[in-house]
Amino acid sequence: MNPEEARLEIARLSAELERHNQLYYENAQPEISDADYDRMFRDLELLEAAHPDLASPNSPTKRVGGKPIDGFEQREHVVRMLSIDDVFSEGEVHDFFKRMVKNLGETKIPMIIEPKIDGVAVSMIYRNGELEAAVTRGDGTRGDVITENVRTIRGLPLTLGDKAPEVLEIRGEIYMPNEAFAKMNEERDEEGLQTFANPRNATAGTLKLLDSREVAKRPLAFIAHGFGQLEGISFDSFSEFRSYLEELKLPANHPVWLEDNVDGVIKAIRELDIKRHDLEYGTDGAVVKVDSIAAQAQLGATSRAPRWSMAFKYPPEQKETVLHDITIQVGRTGTLTPVAELEPVLVSGTTVRRATLHNQDEIDRKDVRIGDTVVIEKAGEIIPAVVKVVTAKRPADAKPFNLYEYVDGKCPRCNSPIIRPEGFVAWKCENFSCPAQASNRLKQFVSRKALDIDGVGNIVAEKLVERGKVKDILDIFELHVDQLADFNIGTAVEPRMLGEKNGTKIVETARRAREAPLAKWLYGLGIPQVGESAALEASRLVEDIFQIPDSEIIEMVREKGLKDAWVKENPLRSAKTADLSVEEFEARKTKSEEYKRRVKELTEKLAPYEVSPELGGVASASLLGYFRSESGQAMLERMKQMGICPKSTNYLPEPSKAADSGASQVVGKTFVITGTLTAPRNDIKAKIQDAGGKVSGSISSKTDFLLAGEGGGSKRDKAETLGVTIISEEDLEQMLFQE
Repeated sequence: MNPEEARLEIARLSAELERHNQLYYENAQPEISDADYDRMFRDLELLEAAHPDLASPNSPTKRVGGKPIDGFEQREHVVRMLSIDDVFSEGEVHDFFKRMVKNLGETKIPMIIEPKIDGVAVSMIYRNGELEAAVTRGDGTRGDVITENVRTIRGLPLTLGDKAPEVLEIRGEIYMPNEAFAKMNEERDEEGLQTFANPRNATAGTLKLLDSREVAKRPLAFIAHGFGQLEGISFDSFSEFRSYLEELKLPANHPVWLEDNVDGVIKAIRELDIKRHDLEYGTDGAVVKVDSIAAQAQLGATSRAPRWSMAFKYPPEQKETVLHDITIQVGRTGTLTPVAELEPVLVSGTTVRRATLHNQDEIDRKDVRIGDTVVIEKAGEIIPAVVKVVTAKRPADAKPFNLYEYVDGKCPRCNSPIIRPEGFVAWKCENFSCPAQASNRLKQFVSRKALDIDGVGNIVAEKLVERGKVKDILDIFELHVDQLADFNIGTAVEPRMLGEKNGTKIVETARRAREAPLAKWLYGLGIPQVGESAALEASRLVEDIFQIPDSEIIEMVREKGLKDAWVKENPLRSAKTADLSVEEFEARKTKSEEYKRRVKELTEKLAPYEVSPELGGVASASLLGYFRSESGQAMLERMKQMGICPKSTNYLPEPSKAADSGASQVVGKTFVITGTLTAPRNDIKAKIQDAGGKVSGSISSKTDFLLAGEGGGSKRDKAETLGVTIISEEDLEQMLFQE
């Protein structure tokens, strides 16, 4: 299509995708399937790739995040971004209202009462309806610019339409919904990663990340509750402002009350204390503010807080109960999680019978014992947590708990040995065939991003494992059509046969999947910490799957990552060393210097391979740990017997041999792609990666080639400045197919 047609289609797709984002994330009323949404999203991506000059910085495609940045810029707030003074009793609420009456000379003062969201305060500046910047509160005068991170929040409109004024600064809170936070913590727990203490900590930590692609993976949301700079619009009251938010489809705080006397305000605060337990986000208080904008201006502010508002803080609800036992759950990645079995107790509106203890380190740190009286609260109003032990009530027969001894060193589900991987706090079952893990591993193994075996959806995968057809993921290759045709994926009461057509589809695509590239296999195995990018990078370092356990390169990456982490986390200048003895300090210093020398040596050895950070020390350790484990070795042996040998399609030979390889101009080289090309950008990227090259999103001094189509723009200019070689599609084809 011509540029004008492309502009109109980009605008149409962008508007449609934003509408569906609103329906899905804010209204919970999706109109289309995920697959239809993905197709629409992909169409927009392709159009923007073909017409980069028409791509908006607020396009829905920016929700996935961009390349990492070096650090956050600072930006001044045109209107100061103040905090709110806290009060902790109803008596203080009376005092606040008396001050309003005295200063305004009115006996009835309309006030808004709304939940105090336990999130991170942020300011969104929209200029002519387009999101220009997102800035944290900082010191109230200036804050960090986190625009790229905020653009990944799918429920937040990036454009406001024709009703938006010249400048509209919306202030609100970024938070993590309780259920999404609980799910994320559960996944981190299962992977042996440190869990977040509460949704606010998780939100604050996420917004500090310099890689917006990582931010996009976290379940953030936004709620508006105020405004700052305005140009081309004004409001007489907060009630009017809230109505305007609804017109713009910006998510607003709720529920709210409008009361004009102190008794009504206190009544609303009490009602909110009951309702807040059902909200999707954590709230620790009620915000009370004068509704009239003119009255707010008359009351003014102190150096840190407005005089027209206050926050009533609810005391955290904690209850004591008895811990009767500790049981073990085996998660989808094999992580063993200790769970406190409690005397039922009512906390924050619901009865709590169980609470996660996360891992053995957490149990030891809190000195939790079976029989103890413990204090329970709900982290983020949803996750039951053991806050502390009431040692004064500890019975004489309280029993210490040791997870490894409790399970006798074996997985309670499959009786296989358990391990504690280096650098992790959790114990894990190393048997990938463990029933607790098998169905979830099978789902990933057959997924489109992995081996792409058609016909094995979630229900089929679960039933295949549940009914013993697949005990190990490799069993999928030995299924026959006659086995599957009459396979019941329903129940005994309501049977539902898979059928010959679906059975044939599974068998045929499984046969093709045997030849899938190594990177697909490595991702499909579901090895913790080994995602798509790490799998692709690992496959660049070996010729086939059987070389991985003995790969010297991957071993060096593992060692460098772990030693580098030790040096960073244990600096001698740290305040932690203040209590060290002279002998211990010297020993620590010697070890640190030894590690630094080894890290330097490993860095030099790895330099020719240009290993991407996507395959770091943790991912390498996890990869090698699996393939060197008993179950990993057993899988490799079975693959040999089955004649399956996944090979790398992007193998990088040894540096000394790279010049002799057929694609010597591509192997190990870094490419950047820009401009309008004759083929989809992802297809070209795959060709380069298959030939042993790497593709980056930005130009730097380390870039070898810029593949430029029509209208290369700023990337072409930067490449010329840095002396980066600029090539055409024809040049690339010659490089890929040179003999």
